[in-house]
Amino acid sequence: MNKDPLDHKGLIREAYNIEGIAKPECRSIFLDWALSLPEGQDSREAIKALLGQYSGSNPDHPMTEVLTEGLEAAKAPRRRGGWRSRERS
Repeated sequence: MNKDPLDHKGLIREAYNIEGIAKPECRSIFLDWALSLPEGQDSREAIKALLGQYSGSNPDHPMTEVLTEGLEAAKAPRRRGGWRSRERS
């Protein structure tokens, strides 16, 4: 079996294969996957690719929901205004 460069440990693939897996377990698996991404890997692009690979045939799977939430959370942070955004001297 060829290793997926976006899921080199096979964590996401295996999550989709676990019968009866729940969202909390998927979140844990997602966190492990995210922490194991190679340095410099764009997490948003990786999540998009994984969703493209798995969500079509698994739209109601809890991992699809977790990946979708991860994609939303990975959006570029908004600039904070006010005193928090100013440099401190």
